[in-house]
Amino acid sequence: MKISVSNILGVLAICVAAISNVNSQILNGPGQLHGSVEIDAQYYKPDSAIGAPKVPEKMGLNSFAQLDYTNGRISAGIRYEAYEDALQGYDSRYNGNGIANKYIKYADSTMSITVGNFYEQFGSGMVLRSYWNYSLGIDNSIDGVRLLYNPYKGIYIKGLIGHQRYYWAEGAGIVRGADAEIHLNELIPNWDQHKTGIILGGSFVSKYQVADDPTYNLPANVAAGAGRLTITNGGFSLYSEYSYKANDPSAINNYLYNPGQGIITKLSYAQKGLSIELTGERIDNMDFKSDRAAIKNDLDINYLPALPRDETYALMAFYPYATQPTGEMGFDGEMRYTLPKGSLLGGHYGTDIDVEYSAINALDTTNLNDLTTTRQGYTASFLGIGKPTYFDNLTIEVKHKFSPKFRMIVQYCNEVYNKDIIQQETGFATVHADIGVFDGYYRLSEKHTLHFELQELYTKQDQGSWAYALAEYNFGSDWFVGALDEYNYGNSIAAQQIHYFTLTGGYTHNALRISVGYGKTRAGILCVGGVCRQIPAADGFTLSITNSF
Repeated sequence: MKISVSNILGVLAICVAAISNVNSQILNGPGQLHGSVEIDAQYYKPDSAIGAPKVPEKMGLNSFAQLDYTNGRISAGIRYEAYEDALQGYDSRYNGNGIANKYIKYADSTMSITVGNFYEQFGSGMVLRSYWNYSLGIDNSIDGVRLLYNPYKGIYIKGLIGHQRYYWAEGAGIVRGADAEIHLNELIPNWDQHKTGIILGGSFVSKYQVADDPTYNLPANVAAGAGRLTITNGGFSLYSEYSYKANDPSAINNYLYNPGQGIITKLSYAQKGLSIELTGERIDNMDFKSDRAAIKNDLDINYLPALPRDETYALMAFYPYATQPTGEMGFDGEMRYTLPKGSLLGGHYGTDIDVEYSAINALDTTNLNDLTTTRQGYTASFLGIGKPTYFDNLTIEVKHKFSPKFRMIVQYCNEVYNKDIIQQETGFATVHADIGVFDGYYRLSEKHTLHFELQELYTKQDQGSWAYALAEYNFGSDWFVGALDEYNYGNSIAAQQIHYFTLTGGYTHNALRISVGYGKTRAGILCVGGVCRQIPAADGFTLSITNSF
């Protein structure tokens, strides 16, 4: 839907006026208006050395403004988005502007009804998760009706129906879902005095899409269900969820008729100074979209949690893991331990040590060679671990504070990364890398601080080794400047041993942040929680403004 800014303000004024005129028994308090704004712009220069293309419009802009109004039991909101044109790396189908999200909600102590766009998650998300991630360019909000109902203490029910957002349109399929959760400690009298907490949950989701394919006999309705259990006792916690999806031939799975399955189990223990978390996950044919022809991140109904953590350092995140919905078997274990203050290694302030290991492989499958008949494609051993290895990662992190003025973080990572599988490219095979990080913060005075990073990624595969250096100076309480250099010193092609240098500066005050920059950005991949998008090489100026109230 295309609409002008003046029309948007007019619609908002009408909504606020209508809400304000609702019966005073419902609007039982003064209204509140909150919002947020973000503007990200970049001016592009072609740079053949790094592969930055010529951008005909020379600049791109992504932006949004969100307004939310609450008055008593009624709340409403809209989000206006503008992509003029979308920044490089974002889908060009976002180009344009308009109201991308709008809703009105009524809520009391037992019930909530939302009409319009909403976001929802059942359990871990394996059968349903609608969410918005501005940095990834993902918005699969559901436009329809949602009901949340708490009929009795300890019982929570959700129901929804609607279509998903598909850039400036809606997806072809209808999404319908229900979820129920029972908190036994709330439901059973006097159980809240027990040390053990138990939560049971179950979900059912179905999609409907007209089955009019001339080649395949496709199901118009596809159902998925999940059951989950949470147990807590003191520092112990167990979460486990199993999901099942009926046969769902699609572009992602090459129109196979296998059912899908997913299971995730997480066991954790925490006490003062120590925490341990173990997670196992098995995914088999669990891509679930409201349009069977959709690819990449379009129209995802569900979300498959990633085992490895999201890395924040540039070279640690150089080879990020993307969850493989067609099949994977993985394990992740993490231990955090604090060496006590006053000990030999803990020092005056203590030392935090974090060790994480992740291993993810293909499923152990047997090819059925039936693509001309039943199109089951394969069978998979439930507990078998197949080949190849997709991802193997050992990370050690040490945090230590030396004095009130100086603290540091040191990380080391040994990583095995199957780039052909994870990034769906060919000719790279498996990358073996060692990565080191030194991150320091030094307080020069009460208001002035210096932040610096040194990183190195060593590998003989792919583009070879990289070095990274960053320095950022914060002076006063509001202003900052910084510089970074990412250098591909190990590239086997001498002309590709390039410095990606960037200068930045900006101003922050309360919720307002303004930053400007100039420099080169290498091509790569950005992942958040196992969901990724490609980032093209770029050279030019950047501007970012964020604010909220």
